[in-house]
Amino acid sequence: MALVIRYAALDDLDAVAPLFNDYRVFYQLASDPALARTYLAERLANLQSVVLLAELDGVAVGFIQLYPGFCSLAAAPYWLLNDLYVSPAARGHGVARALMDKAREHAIATGADRLDLSTAHTNTTAQALYESLGYQLDQTYRYYSLPLAR
Repeated sequence: MALVIRYAALDDLDAVAPLFNDYRVFYQLASDPALARTYLAERLANLQSVVLLAELDGVAVGFIQLYPGFCSLAAAPYWLLNDLYVSPAARGHGVARALMDKAREHAIATGADRLDLSTAHTNTTAQALYESLGYQLDQTYRYYSLPLAR
């Protein structure tokens, strides 16, 4: 099996948008293919995120979406690894690890201080992957979120 990890562009929306929709469904949101496509199109068109696409034997099977950020204390940029998804049929073939490796390479190449991510407390499979790659659970800061009505 040939695994390729590459940067996605607007031309890849037909391949990435269904995966993004499946990712949202995995997190128990309603399926909305149009929303998934529009959201990704806006991020890519406005250069607001980097999407890494995994193809196994020429078929899109996973992606990572990275958002740029800046750390005032480190006075340096960082990347937020916000989304990682691999289709169920492609799991167990090293796709997630390859995507994570490419994200790390991208962060280093762009002079980032670090990669940050979060996952559900119950997503122990992802936690095991992250820890095997050297990610550390934050013991210093407690993160909060303020939901805003739209």
